[in-house]
Amino acid sequence: MGKVLPKYQLLFVQVVSYLYILLFVYASFSKLLDFENFQVQLAQSPLLSAYAGTIAPLVISTELFIALLLCLRKTRLTGLYGSLFLMVAFTVYIYLILNYSDFIPCSCGGIIEKLGWTEHLIFNIAFAVLALIAVIILEKEKGTKAYMVLVKSILPSLMSAGIVVVVFLSSEHIIKEENNFIRRFGQHPIRDEKAYDLGVNSYYFAGISGGQIYLGNVTTPLVITSIDTALTTKQAVKIRIDHTGHPFRSIQVRVLQPYFYVYDGNVPVIYRGELGDSLAHTISFEDSYFSQLEVIDSINFVFRAQSSKTKTQVLGKLCLNQNPKVTLNEMLLEKQVDGMFDTDGQLLRDDRTGTFTYIYAYRNEFLVMDRNVDLLRKLHTIDTISRAQIQVRLLADGSHRMDAPPLLVNKKSAVYGQVLFNQSNLIGKFESREMWQQTAIVDMYRTGKQEYLGSFYVQNRGKNAMSRMFATDKHLFVLSGNEIVRYRFAPAVMQYFKTGEAENLYKSRQPF
Repeated sequence: MGKVLPKYQLLFVQVVSYLYILLFVYASFSKLLDFENFQVQLAQSPLLSAYAGTIAPLVISTELFIALLLCLRKTRLTGLYGSLFLMVAFTVYIYLILNYSDFIPCSCGGIIEKLGWTEHLIFNIAFAVLALIAVIILEKEKGTKAYMVLVKSILPSLMSAGIVVVVFLSSEHIIKEENNFIRRFGQHPIRDEKAYDLGVNSYYFAGISGGQIYLGNVTTPLVITSIDTALTTKQAVKIRIDHTGHPFRSIQVRVLQPYFYVYDGNVPVIYRGELGDSLAHTISFEDSYFSQLEVIDSINFVFRAQSSKTKTQVLGKLCLNQNPKVTLNEMLLEKQVDGMFDTDGQLLRDDRTGTFTYIYAYRNEFLVMDRNVDLLRKLHTIDTISRAQIQVRLLADGSHRMDAPPLLVNKKSAVYGQVLFNQSNLIGKFESREMWQQTAIVDMYRTGKQEYLGSFYVQNRGKNAMSRMFATDKHLFVLSGNEIVRYRFAPAVMQYFKTGEAENLYKSRQPF
């Protein structure tokens, strides 16, 4: 049997209903008017990233539907229950953000855009309490027993809270391990600290030693330039080599304390000199042709070359004190089209762990290898291009030629402490095209296991975009136009760096 309620209680229910109608209608229309930005915000949520495409329209439609229920007296009770459950879900979401997420994103906009996350939590709890009181008043009017009111309000509230928790756990798993190309940008993962004008834009990173960044230069290949990590003093040294009669085509320089190395795999030749001395001696000649080279130590190298048997690209090891000197691992680079263009990519050395990474240019895959060029792990980036999208024509002389521009997936990369920094060439879901025109997007991955760690922007320097990058334990160094720019990693990034067998050696030559 229903009861006649005092007017002030009915007035309270009306006021609560109108407040919710105002809240939901304003919030939903704000999201609709800037729907693309709302999806982007959800995609950056550490709880909902993987489901941004589904949750964005679902939240808006739910808010409008509940607001409609609250407008009609016959459905007002149902609307208040819906308001309670939705507000509980929002409250649990904010609680998880504050206590269990990897980072705290920017606060949402709309009617409460000025509130921080803690104030937002208090706001939601207060509104949830108002909805619960209004529900109790209307159920009392209907004559519903108290225990039934508790059952009808508490159990669904717990269910809505549980749904949020499940979505959070599954979203984190999907984003980090099975990502469907949704990037997550943390708050200020790098900070622009200092820039230095190098004068020309033809430099590349050769290595780091003793607090000095070493740079090679493609236009003056036998000059090695050093600049201190504080970016205050630059010095150039002309390299002398003990034999200059080779038909050089592409001389490169690498630094790994206490030596610098000069090489040209087209000849093929490798020189080695001591840092502090400009003279480099031949240590390898005609041992192997190669297109890329990374240093293991003073007599061991990892390289990429073309197999004389298969005519495809392979990775191998050159050991100067063994016979045979060259060993190839022809199973590492997997042929998809022609075995040459489709396996193109970048060979990288992790100075902290002594491992090597090869990231493909035209597919979402990278390989992690030990110093013997044995495969440790095959991992993937978050984009969806698993097969190289290239068109290749076989010529009469047996060579291959590109018939059309390929789809470049990964541009330039760096690796440090089992974290791969990869400049992606592809826009992800729910991303601003305007930001892509103004910045370079760098994605971070573990090389120890399949896990995406997040992304950050590297702002263009005027009209110049980032061309190369180099990572250390505290800084990201970037070449952009004529400048070298130093960014400092946030603690949230540095926490991912892994120690390894090369750590003590690295620290001994890094007085940061």
